[in-house]
Amino acid sequence: MIDTESLSLTLTLALFAVGTLAIAAVGTHLARLADRLADVTGLGEAVFGAVLLGASTSIPGVVASTIMAGAGRADLAVGNAVGGIAAQTAFLAIADMAYRRANLEHAAASVPNLIHGALLCALLALPLLAATGPELTLWQVHPASPLLVAVYVFGLRLASQTRDAPAWRPVQTGDTLVDVPIDAPGHATRPGRLWFAFAASVAVVAIAGWLVGLSGIALVRHTGLSETLVGTLLTAVSTSLPELVTAVAAVRHGALTLAVGAIIGGNTFDVLFLVFADIAYRDGSIYHAVSAQPLFVISLTILLTAVLLLGLIRRERRGVANIGFESVAVLAFYFIGVAALVFWGPGDP
Repeated sequence: MIDTESLSLTLTLALFAVGTLAIAAVGTHLARLADRLADVTGLGEAVFGAVLLGASTSIPGVVASTIMAGAGRADLAVGNAVGGIAAQTAFLAIADMAYRRANLEHAAASVPNLIHGALLCALLALPLLAATGPELTLWQVHPASPLLVAVYVFGLRLASQTRDAPAWRPVQTGDTLVDVPIDAPGHATRPGRLWFAFAASVAVVAIAGWLVGLSGIALVRHTGLSETLVGTLLTAVSTSLPELVTAVAAVRHGALTLAVGAIIGGNTFDVLFLVFADIAYRDGSIYHAVSAQPLFVISLTILLTAVLLLGLIRRERRGVANIGFESVAVLAFYFIGVAALVFWGPGDP
């Protein structure tokens, strides 16, 4: 284990850069593998993107938040976890810009994605309830943590059932790109090789997430910035790069439902970062150890998710330069929130 207190600023920045570059580089490869596995397994892009790809690209953030919480850095751990969700929602707006034919949320209409968006709002509300409610712990873990896991599993089951037997379907338009498996010669007969490459890529981003987590702890000491700001703006964006890379790469490959599903599904999985952080944090409930800043970020993230859901439901076809109103609003609210954290300051209540 590297002693973060002995890391110089130069070494800290080097570790942060190496981890970030590794995460970004492997993210593109994960997108291609996920698109093929979605077809080979028959799960479809929405479910595979939300569950396997979303969870896999979240591994760096899980590792980083757990390390931070184990070091007693509650604000940093929660800021990294929830800040990553906010950043990834903003990344979806960037992916929208990469798809020039129409508004991405219109073209990638999917009932499971709508369910995951609603599930994410519910999951984010639970930490707020825990932080503002009575301080209860069992073996130093708040009851909200196992409840988060239960609600997440229930949501996955609901999304899977809805995919297999939907009660309603989005209207198909000329700009809707339906998820149809592509049978490329040779690929479907070698699922083992695809799974091995996928697992190896996940292992690389996990190690990279460990480096980002360690360097993030040291960055707080070197920069004097608040833990929430470092977690939300630096480590969260760094560990969330796979979502940006995979979303843009998936859009360019025509896997639009996979792109949206990976972001929204990855976000629902990212809420579970708080479960790992709560377990790793040994001074009681992590929800009651955080300041007002991480709670502000959670509230911001609920707002961004709600705006995204409105866009998925309304399905604006063109918008401004083929970018929907939800993309513009998400980016605006995100940067306003980050600016508020910057001017908030580490010493403010």
